[in-house]
Amino acid sequence: MTIAAILKGRTGEIFSVTGDMPLRDAVAMLAEHRIGAVPVLKDGAVAGIFSERDVIYCLKSDGASALDWPVEKVMTAPAITVTSDVGVLSALSQMTKRRIRHLPVVEGDRLVGIVSIGDLVKYRIDRIEEEAEAMREYIQSA
Repeated sequence: MTIAAILKGRTGEIFSVTGDMPLRDAVAMLAEHRIGAVPVLKDGAVAGIFSERDVIYCLKSDGASALDWPVEKVMTAPAITVTSDVGVLSALSQMTKRRIRHLPVVEGDRLVGIVSIGDLVKYRIDRIEEEAEAMREYIQSA
């Protein structure tokens, strides 16, 4: 089971921001699309990641004036990324160790998707349930 399997079923836009975007616009994007993080791109490559946590930390330390800052001033950089051939369990382990909830997926230096810890946990639970059902069917047919 790889990250590619999770991305395979997805359609739609991959949301991202640039480092020079005002923080208030990036916050509005998170809220509008009901997402927790976006990759920050520079010349098409992932330069960092901007998340809800970044917003909370800068608002606590610097107040509402931080909303006028560029995203690059508060983003987490460098971003921890994965490639689509990474296993789901390996990605989950990496997220747990580093205490992060989102992983941009790259091929070379280009963004091809993003996965959340919720995506990975859901995918893993679905596979476990499928295996359990197959086992039940096997036992009942014996």
